[in-house]
Amino acid sequence: MPMLTSNRRRMLQASAATVLAGVTTRWARAAAPTKRLFTMSLRGGSIGVNTDQPEAIRLAARHGFEAVTPDPHALANASVDQRAEWIDQMKESGLVWGAAGLPVEFRRDEATFREQLNSLPDLAAAMQDAGVTRVGTYLMPCHDDLTYTQNMRQHAERLRQCVQVLGDHGQRFGMEYVGPKTLWTSKRYPFIHSMAETKDLIAQIDQPGVGFILDSWHWYTAGETVADITSLSNADVVACDLNDAPAGLAVDQQIDNQRMLPMATGVIDLKSFLQSLVAIGYDGPIRAEPFNRKLAAMENGPACAATAKAMTAAFDLIDG
Repeated sequence: MPMLTSNRRRMLQASAATVLAGVTTRWARAAAPTKRLFTMSLRGGSIGVNTDQPEAIRLAARHGFEAVTPDPHALANASVDQRAEWIDQMKESGLVWGAAGLPVEFRRDEATFREQLNSLPDLAAAMQDAGVTRVGTYLMPCHDDLTYTQNMRQHAERLRQCVQVLGDHGQRFGMEYVGPKTLWTSKRYPFIHSMAETKDLIAQIDQPGVGFILDSWHWYTAGETVADITSLSNADVVACDLNDAPAGLAVDQQIDNQRMLPMATGVIDLKSFLQSLVAIGYDGPIRAEPFNRKLAAMENGPACAATAKAMTAAFDLIDG
């Protein structure tokens, strides 16, 4: 009898665990985001549209974007009244800020870095006044002089100082790894060119509010998967870029400054990329960054229209 009682107890415990697991799984599925929270953001410089901040706001509104990239120097040079006017224009058009570029050159000599770091508090304060909360930069994946370890140390030390200033002004900081093999093998010492390595740098910086700029192009050229994206949370992702790749080239032959607008070729699995961002509840800006000569040769209006059309088609993969 004691043996039967023990067995029965184990059976009941196992049954309860199975039921609980089922309930937990159903709850998790119900809790997982099902619609996109991210915004379609205009970053003019990436599509050959070089204009000032107020014109960028007007172009974004005119062509159906949901966010626009802030220019730290423009915001700092503007008066309080000018900044307020720009923000009012954005509110009227239903626009929010995207992610600003880091206004510090940290890749060159120490003197240049120090000079620009000294100006960062004023720029960060202007961004804070305007309501900008996201700042990011890219990581050059190779170096002629610094070994991997030396470059890692320099990046961690310099970017930590930038992050501390940004954090004091309510801004998160994202880093974009650069994936193409044609670039990271182009100099003597390869450097960070994957998500896993960027996680190492984030750990070395060891500051709150530091995460990723994800790019479908670099995700593709780094040979990464949906599982890599879903290993992150919304808090880990500061901004995203959306691109397609030229057809007819092997992944290791892709060249970084020769990309395509989203949905142009279907080489990159943008549906899986975007669905993964939905799954983690990503709620920040997504920009097109094709560095495409044909697009850059267009006038500002047509370039913005073509970009918005391509991004809308990509978003329709998950919105439909």
